[in-house]
Amino acid sequence: MTTTTPPVTLDDVRDAAARLKGVAHRTPVLRSRTLDALVGAEVHLKCENFQRVGAFKFRGAYNAASRLTSEQLSRGIAAYSSGNHAQAVALAARELGTTAVIVMPEDTPPSKRAATVGYGAEIVTYDRYTGDRVAIAEALAAERGLALIPPYEHPHVMAGQGTAALELLEEAGELDALLAPVGGGGLMAGSATAAKGLHPGIRTVGVEPETGDDTKRSLEAGRRISIPVPHTIADGQALHTPGELTFSVNRRLLDDVVLVTDDEIRDAMRFAFERLKIVVEPSGATPLAALLTGRAGTLPRRVGVIVSGGNIDTGRFAELCGSGG
Repeated sequence: MTTTTPPVTLDDVRDAAARLKGVAHRTPVLRSRTLDALVGAEVHLKCENFQRVGAFKFRGAYNAASRLTSEQLSRGIAAYSSGNHAQAVALAARELGTTAVIVMPEDTPPSKRAATVGYGAEIVTYDRYTGDRVAIAEALAAERGLALIPPYEHPHVMAGQGTAALELLEEAGELDALLAPVGGGGLMAGSATAAKGLHPGIRTVGVEPETGDDTKRSLEAGRRISIPVPHTIADGQALHTPGELTFSVNRRLLDDVVLVTDDEIRDAMRFAFERLKIVVEPSGATPLAALLTGRAGTLPRRVGVIVSGGNIDTGRFAELCGSGG
């Protein structure tokens, strides 16, 4: 008889939480009577837009980087990212006294690129529609002898991301459902591991942009499906296929994936700004959009939502959310 050990467990998430204590922020959980009334449920928003680097990504990046040997740290770290993981690895490298080289798309939002440089990282750019970022980063890491920390395809990264859900459940108590964005799948994999490990009956729901439904298609097919790189305002979710490791977790633990349009994401960003008084980037607003539109279906009594990030500059925010957005 053979058994398959999952790439990440509840104990791994708890271990990551201990490692992140005093380094990552314990982000606030926001409540809104207005939101509750609109969606007909008690909603608990885990606001990772207040995390270091402005997104949940710091959790996984630091958890993985802090486990490198002193020899590996002396040579430096490589990563590939559309923005938030880039900033997270750059900051984690600085915290640990090493350097980072990040492979980023040419069309990365300027604010994310500037922040990554501000944390001290070197940037190598590529065309996201024609280039293979994984191959570029792997070749770069091999050439320079760097330790590669991918944005989601890594057990320590997934475990670190899962600490967001662990904190949410510690503060809010048992929840009936948990919603989170799905891009490469690391946040959802880690969060579902923590949530199902603590409360097996919780319903886990991932949210994708309508044009980037690779995880939904993959779950329906029972295998990883590739799609053309999607054009969506949710740049953090503009991926063509789920990660292999993350999909192995999510196909076991994810109960559903729902889709939202770019216009619905814009509306959710406006709602967060005007009614909740928080700034949320497009990818971070997808679960809120699923709630506000009813696309998440009939909601149970107590719902948790991971608001994954808030990295968007004023110009881009105004372009997306202004009256003509």
